[in-house]
Amino acid sequence: DATRAFATGDFTPAGLVDDVSALSPGEMLAIQSWLSFYGDNYDPVGKLVGRFYDEDGAPTEALRQAEAAIEEALKFQAESEQRKQQFPPCNSEWSSAGGSRFWCSRQSGGVNRDWAGVPRKLYRPGSRGSHCVCVRTAGPPWGQAPSAQHRDRGDLDNPHLEEYEGCHPRAEQCVT
Repeated sequence: DATRAFATGDFTPAGLVDDVSALSPGEMLAIQSWLSFYGDNYDPVGKLVGRFYDEDGAPTEALRQAEAAIEEALKFQAESEQRKQQFPPCNSEWSSAGGSRFWCSRQSGGVNRDWAGVPRKLYRPGSRGSHCVCVRTAGPPWGQAPSAQHRDRGDLDNPHLEEYEGCHPRAEQCVT
């Protein structure tokens, strides 16, 4: 069983092993995709006795841990997709003559929506640096119902956002 090599691409003797305990969420999703493909396209003929199944074909603790890691990775992927809907990536370009330009459109970041938004730096807790996202400028904050409590500013008041220096707060494009 060389499951680890499928996810990592390491086909050396050190990588051709069945221990998946230290794989990243993305690597565990690659394994899950691989398992789904084979489950959908091939009939099982047995179970390999070893790390994941015992002599009776019963799941081992290692299999339960791998399945739990895949579930966590799927949850993380769903949360990441939701964040991308809330804060789609900006379009960007750089040139030596003009510097960096960031802009938002109704399709920027590969996310089709009915608003363009304005570029902002998004800082994620636990991550270094920021990246450019498009932010809604009207309506209630993401996931909240319309209410008189909201100032009709979309997600502009999110504490993890920062305006680009030198850009108008409502500009759909910034050059830095």
